[in-house]
Amino acid sequence: MTSRGAGTAFSRKNYRLSTEPEKSKVTGIVNSRLLNDYLHRVFTNADGNQPAAAYRKHLTFQNLQEHLDRLLAEENGSEDSRDQVAEGRLGPSTVVLDHTSGFEGLLLVDDDLLGVIGHSNFGSIRATTCVYKGKWIYEVLISSQGLMQIGWCTLNCRFNQEEGVGDTPDSYAYDGNRVRKWNVTTTNYGKSWAAGDIVSCLIDLDEGTIAFCLNGISLGTAFDNITRGAGMAYFPAISLSFKESVAFNFGSRPLRYPLVEGYRPLQDPPIADLVKARKLLGYLKNVIHIGIDVTEGKLVEKDTSMWQLQGEPTVLITLAHIFNYFSPLMCKVYLVEDVLMTFLLSILERGGAVEAHPLIQQLLDLMWLLMEEYEVHECLKQLLMSLLRAYRFSPIIPDLGLQIHYLRLTIAVLKHEKSRKYLLSNVLFDVLRSVVFFYIKSPLRVEEAGLQELIPTTWWPNRFTKEGKESKEVKEESAEERLRRRAYERGCQRLKKRIEVVEGLQVQILKLLLNNKDRGGGEASRYIFLNKFRKFLQENASNRGNLTVLCPPEYMVCFLHRLIAALRFFWDGHKVKTPAALSSEEAYVPPQLFYNGKVDYFDLQRLGGLLSHLKKTLKDDLAAKANVLIDPAELQAVTMDDLDEDEESATSAAQSQRPSAALAIGGALARPGWLSSPTLGRANRFLSTAAVSLMNPRRPLGTLEKIKVRTLSVEQRTEEDIEGSHGNEGLLLGRPPEEPDQPITENSLLEVLDGIVMMYNLSVHQQLGKMVGVSDDVNEYAMALKDTEEKISRCPKRRRDIHEELLKSQKVFSEKLNHLSRRLAWINVTIYSKEKMQDVYWLLRVCIRTIEHGDRTGSLFAFMPEFYLSVAMNSYSALKNYFSPVNSMEELPGYEETLMRLAAILAKHFADSRIVGTDIRDSLMQALASYVCYPHSLRAVERIPEEQRISMMKNLLAPYEQRPWAQTNWILVRLWRGCGFGYRYTRLPHLLKTKPEDASLPSLQKPCPSTLLQRHMADLLRSDRDLAPSFLNSVLNQLNWAFSEFIGMIQEIQQAAERLERNFVDSRQLKVCATCFDLSVSLLRVLEMTVTLAPEIFLDWNRPSSELLLRRLAQLLNQVLNRVTAERNLFDRVVNLRLPGLESVDHYPILVAVTGILVRLLVDTDVQG
Repeated sequence: MTSRGAGTAFSRKNYRLSTEPEKSKVTGIVNSRLLNDYLHRVFTNADGNQPAAAYRKHLTFQNLQEHLDRLLAEENGSEDSRDQVAEGRLGPSTVVLDHTSGFEGLLLVDDDLLGVIGHSNFGSIRATTCVYKGKWIYEVLISSQGLMQIGWCTLNCRFNQEEGVGDTPDSYAYDGNRVRKWNVTTTNYGKSWAAGDIVSCLIDLDEGTIAFCLNGISLGTAFDNITRGAGMAYFPAISLSFKESVAFNFGSRPLRYPLVEGYRPLQDPPIADLVKARKLLGYLKNVIHIGIDVTEGKLVEKDTSMWQLQGEPTVLITLAHIFNYFSPLMCKVYLVEDVLMTFLLSILERGGAVEAHPLIQQLLDLMWLLMEEYEVHECLKQLLMSLLRAYRFSPIIPDLGLQIHYLRLTIAVLKHEKSRKYLLSNVLFDVLRSVVFFYIKSPLRVEEAGLQELIPTTWWPNRFTKEGKESKEVKEESAEERLRRRAYERGCQRLKKRIEVVEGLQVQILKLLLNNKDRGGGEASRYIFLNKFRKFLQENASNRGNLTVLCPPEYMVCFLHRLIAALRFFWDGHKVKTPAALSSEEAYVPPQLFYNGKVDYFDLQRLGGLLSHLKKTLKDDLAAKANVLIDPAELQAVTMDDLDEDEESATSAAQSQRPSAALAIGGALARPGWLSSPTLGRANRFLSTAAVSLMNPRRPLGTLEKIKVRTLSVEQRTEEDIEGSHGNEGLLLGRPPEEPDQPITENSLLEVLDGIVMMYNLSVHQQLGKMVGVSDDVNEYAMALKDTEEKISRCPKRRRDIHEELLKSQKVFSEKLNHLSRRLAWINVTIYSKEKMQDVYWLLRVCIRTIEHGDRTGSLFAFMPEFYLSVAMNSYSALKNYFSPVNSMEELPGYEETLMRLAAILAKHFADSRIVGTDIRDSLMQALASYVCYPHSLRAVERIPEEQRISMMKNLLAPYEQRPWAQTNWILVRLWRGCGFGYRYTRLPHLLKTKPEDASLPSLQKPCPSTLLQRHMADLLRSDRDLAPSFLNSVLNQLNWAFSEFIGMIQEIQQAAERLERNFVDSRQLKVCATCFDLSVSLLRVLEMTVTLAPEIFLDWNRPSSELLLRRLAQLLNQVLNRVTAERNLFDRVVNLRLPGLESVDHYPILVAVTGILVRLLVDTDVQG
């Protein structure tokens, strides 16, 4: 027999089908009559009919291949004519983007030459094929929703960095970002597009028209009477601004919306292969559908859903013949998407759980059995690519049915162990950006997403004052409002249930990837996933400026929540089997992970500085506490390598700052680009108008940090290296004596947990803050609507013109609010739901426990990565600021205790000598400053142990020199505010009539002084005779500097204002001036606080420093009063200018502070006298 008609012996995967007649009698092969009937039933004619038995050729395995060749060739004759060059088209039959000469500007193009990312102001590129006659269509998959112009251009069009497609004659474009069409001039057209949409571009050169569709819905004719005739041919083209990205489909894959009648894709589909593949799939279905009853000697119909290959030689050999032809076809992307994926989806369409459809598992078994390995690999890769593309670019419909459909098939494929391991090892993180599977995109157009039907009644909070703060005097909700709110909440619940179905499927995918029991045939899935996940984190941590490599933060948010759900499932599952282990509610990352070198933290900053420095300075502590030894010779080598590496990175940084033309170095991105191709495949062609291959080579991802002594690289680690065995502790090597000797959970889960904390730090927190903008928009529109309704009620009846305008405004605001409230419902469910809040809260508690355990290790605490402290502070900030008022943090279990433990961390570590990074120290100080502004969190600070409170106050009273003192001063001021003279205001009295920029700012919170902490401060100043003078001298020094700087600046401002020519004072100078004034006032308040709490420091002459301090204080107060109170002085004139940026500069704040000090001195002098 021949293989694929090549005239060679049929041999695939060790199956040899002999032509010798006696072989047909092998045990298990059915008798010739039954075999003949079976083969005729399986291999039917093209029309599906079988010839009568008398006219049928007798079929055996010996002549089956000849019969199959004839069946497959039946329609190819008529199909061949279609493969000829289509009239009206010029150029290669395979249409791609012209990366050799057809572009302008800087662009990144994918390997397949179909995806493109803008890398300059306004880059343009066209395709390799043009059309001059007929009707043509191509599709553009929108990966980012920014500024792009998509359409058609001629060869004569010349573009530049300012003008692109649609800005020149004979080029036509649609721009869904600005909702306009372009052909030299521009007019409104179409709808706004969003990431995940598909734009169809249609040109009719017979009628001379150009039209566009968005997700299969026509936007109408955009241009008519376009130029035609000799020499006029149109290329698909696009212009896109920096960071924007799309992927083209000219016909290399099935068009998503091919429904426009009469239009052809620019690239012809592989019709002959398509017909052949569909026939072969039909034969495969027949095999599944028809069974052989050997005992009865007849054919039987079988339930296809429960079909299994039970070692029947007849069926197996029949399938081998089918796959002989089917396998090579399944390596082509068009056929995988159109034939295989469609068939597999149809199996799942019957409903029920994925487990109820074992047929897909059986088919995957068949593929691995009967296809060459490289064919299975390519087929699975293309199948997952098609699924990812279909999931990402499916429109949102009310029941999310499309997304559910594609996720179910993804789960079914990943349930197959061998396929899962191959995809994990080679595809999911290497070729695809599989994180897309965990993302649920937010619909920009709520009407098309069906949210109007799902949430018919809209509602928004209406309790805002004109300053934008929630009004405390909440009016009783009217009956109508209550009904609206409840109807809206019911709609939100309906939406939540539908989204939870999708989220549940996404978690199922991660549970499959985290399976550690599938050790058959190599390493378990979890350990492959761990290594890929670590590399994913590395490229996101190491390429903060390289947008083509970074995972978009909106994807990261969804991935984080699904990963937490899957992790906690396995963590609690382990707890059931091992009762001594911790539950996920008590989870933390043990400190030895940070210094034993088993987990790679790349070049992330540690609390104590560089890892190489820590290993040198703390090598004795490592040996004594953790039994980790470092070879001095290796340390020496490491130090030299670090120096070389620093030089290399400095050179690389210098290169990256030069003009791009100087970067004409060969090289490619080692990983796929995020923004371009819908499958997010490799983007390694960097195009510039100078036609140079342009890409700065970066540090290879697989390399290990040289400082990690006795460490395996990520790729080399095995299950034993992670989990440990026979006395080897794996990841937990080097347990310090302070760490309890009790099992926590499986080591691999600890590494996943560590990765989740890192993910939150990389981009999740930033995205949580960004999405709050929609809620802010709702509040603004609600205030505008309320204001308009009040104006309507006050409008005189005779002014009908004003009344009509106000009604129009009311209608616009109402429509916008209806749209935004539905969009907000979606965002609240997908990002700010109670469950998501609990995830972030759980992460906060994990970080707190990890920091507490690390702190107990003494000097080894310095090895902890900085991001643990950052995540502890940021997750608390997110819970407080982003999730309310939808969900209240106070309802979370253990909220009070968590608040106190975080307060203890901030109080202890803001001045911790083990922490050297200035950024993280500043962050800790700012977090503590914010903490003391709110009554609830201030009470938490007061609840921490007394010893820690006193230590915190002592650190706050350290001299201000040689440290960032402004935040320290701010904390002391907040502890005092509400107790000083005339210091009970929230906002300065002269600013009460103006609207604050942001009413939620810590500085605009009501005063909440802490008498307990004030008492600690007084005790410290009284008892420590050296502390008080050093602290007060530093405060007086800073006050002298701040006030002198302020006076110097207002002199410059006054001089600029008096000049005859028109002068504009630099806004930065005004800001610095206002800051110096605010610092002067806050320093005066700290002095007032000191004078009030411990007057004897200034007035007790038995203290050697009292007289000097009092004299310095009097001189400074005298200086302030002279400058501020003299009639028509400089200060007066600048205040009266009312310059924007100097609103806080006024007589009141500074004079009441000075008065407060003088009054206390006079009162206490009398008392002491």
